[in-house]
Amino acid sequence: MSKPSPARYRTTNWSSYNASLRKRGSLLIWVDKDMTWRAPRGGRPGRPPT
Repeated sequence: MSKPSPARYRTTNWSSYNASLRKRGSLLIWVDKDMTWRAPRGGRPGRPPT
């Protein structure tokens, strides 16, 4: 027995969709260069989580 395909959603009312995106506003993120965090060495191979 196979899995049912996931539901696909399509936007049909683009003007309403774009207006709702404008109403959500913007997200502003401030990054402080002086604030650095270095993860402790894990001793495992792979990319360090810095």
